[in-house]
Amino acid sequence: MIASSHQKKRLQNELANFQILKDRFVVMLFASLAGMLVVTLTWLSEHALIAFFAMHQRNVWLPLIWTPLLTMCIVWLTQRFATGTAGSGIPQVMAALSAQTPREHRQLFVSVRLSIAKTLLTSCSLLAGLSAGREGPSVQVAAGVMYNARRWLSAGSQIKASGLILAGGAAGIAAAFNTPLGGIMFAIEELSRRAEDRRNGLLMTAIVLAGLIGISAYGNATYFGDIQTTPIGWSLLLPGLAVSLSCGVMGGLFAKLLIASLTSKSTSAVFRFRRSRPILFAGLCGLMVGVLGLATHGATFGSGYAHTQAILGNAESASSLYAPLKMLATWLTVWSGVPAGVFAPSLAIGAAFGNEWTLLLNYPHAPTLMAMGMAAFLAAVTQAPLTAFIIVMEMITGQELVLSLMASALLASGLSRLISPPLYEALMHGQLQRLPVHVRADAARTGLAREP
Repeated sequence: MIASSHQKKRLQNELANFQILKDRFVVMLFASLAGMLVVTLTWLSEHALIAFFAMHQRNVWLPLIWTPLLTMCIVWLTQRFATGTAGSGIPQVMAALSAQTPREHRQLFVSVRLSIAKTLLTSCSLLAGLSAGREGPSVQVAAGVMYNARRWLSAGSQIKASGLILAGGAAGIAAAFNTPLGGIMFAIEELSRRAEDRRNGLLMTAIVLAGLIGISAYGNATYFGDIQTTPIGWSLLLPGLAVSLSCGVMGGLFAKLLIASLTSKSTSAVFRFRRSRPILFAGLCGLMVGVLGLATHGATFGSGYAHTQAILGNAESASSLYAPLKMLATWLTVWSGVPAGVFAPSLAIGAAFGNEWTLLLNYPHAPTLMAMGMAAFLAAVTQAPLTAFIIVMEMITGQELVLSLMASALLASGLSRLISPPLYEALMHGQLQRLPVHVRADAARTGLAREP
């Protein structure tokens, strides 16, 4: 009898261990799938940009027709079939993680269907030549895949759906930028509201695995290439402060403009027109992006990677108007309602500010100030300074600039906070308005946080 009881207990332990191993396998499998879908998004986006610039080279005036028409088509498809894909994707993931969102309504913000739609529509945004990035969309794409893993976990699994969404969102950044450490920091800074999720070793491993998928596909390189820095001294102090402060102010104003444009309930004519005729409004935004692209000889089209690479390699000089015009093109792109992120354009704008201060102050090494500008402007827009610092840190070859990058990102982010509320948190509240009225009313009445 005692032997029988002992064998039963041993069998139960083995079954429990098997379920734990099975759950770990499921999480790792879906992390790999998330990484591969982000790699697919990267591939489609790159080829979409190549196709757009090839068309633009054959016919310089084509964007005046092609860009607005395709923008209208993208917004129509988004509103008709995949409302949850509009915009960056980071606010949607944050909304899915919010205590106000019941489990049964999380698919409004993250799902495999939305991930596939986001992949295709984001690529189309770049095919249109819009000033957009794919990194923010990668967060929603990977989160939707990871969230689906919950269907395959054991009934008594300790892995929560919120943890899967968190890991997926961070894995999207890790795979998009080839920076696993950046993905983990993004999870801590932007997405996580639960301490236990941040300490979950399995979920952190999933983030790293997705990042390694990106590295295995594209190599351990960044989209700007390696930025060559030189040993720094006191001569960097004034230029570095100028870059950090200007990027902090401009990034804060840019974030505030995005928030006002996307969340305002203004009854002015422009906002009424956007609400009543969203497709036509998107077409007008696309037309203005096309005009800006022609005015800058194509520089403001797309993510900004190619233009920034050319400046870093001294292949071309940037116009002093590039940074403000790129900001304007990015704002119009986001305001149009297409699926599009701001990470890549923010890096390009920050690099342009760094290049401008190089010329104004006659600083001898432009890549150093451009790297600081990237970290500072991205930190100011997202108010996630450590994530911005780590992403840019991965791009530089020397370690001498690491502390300067960190200081630049922290200073710019702190200054931005005096100007604008956090961008993604403000946009998250807009996403929560898509929840059914009775759910929002219940959350407002109880004021209680639901257990994810």
